[in-house]
Amino acid sequence: MSLTLPPFAKFPFAITLRATAIGAASLALTGCISLGSEPPDMMLTLTPASSASVGQATNGMQVNALLIEEPDAPQRLAVTRVPVQVDSSSIAYLKDAVWVERPSRLFRRLLAETVRAKSGRLVMERDDPAVAPHETLRGTLREFGYDAVRGDATVTFDAIRKRSDGTLETRRFSSSIANVAPLGADVGRALNLAANKVAEEVADWVG
Repeated sequence: MSLTLPPFAKFPFAITLRATAIGAASLALTGCISLGSEPPDMMLTLTPASSASVGQATNGMQVNALLIEEPDAPQRLAVTRVPVQVDSSSIAYLKDAVWVERPSRLFRRLLAETVRAKSGRLVMERDDPAVAPHETLRGTLREFGYDAVRGDATVTFDAIRKRSDGTLETRRFSSSIANVAPLGADVGRALNLAANKVAEEVADWVG
């Protein structure tokens, strides 16, 4: 099983610069410049299954606009690594698999794009005082990782919806993909499928 507890190692990245003077004598200059850590073998992201068409304009009244905030997340998800539940009390991280940014940000963008595409609502991803939508969607990303015991990838989102009249409504959304191999590419695809399933259910709820 490709699991690792310590952070991935950092390796210098080298660039060779060579300059040659034209003439009877030639001078070659070679140097090694460190640009930080070598990129990981794999970078993961979320791709929406439903997306607004290019050039599609969305119009709406301020009272009907929806602000989607970045979800809160427990500490194990506040990093760009993929958490693995090894047993009931132990967490590791999947080897050689790293998100391009925090899962909570990726999930917020996926939610916004899915709600926009499926409902046609005016959706905002940033709090703008000049617009101040009357309805907001926030919550907590409870699960966004892999369970090594069950062999599944799970996304769980506890949503909090504040309606335009000020009332609050909460709902838990969750999706699991079974029989997933403990490999970066497989877990990444499974989490993308699960996240899209959750996003579509949320879009139906707020649409």
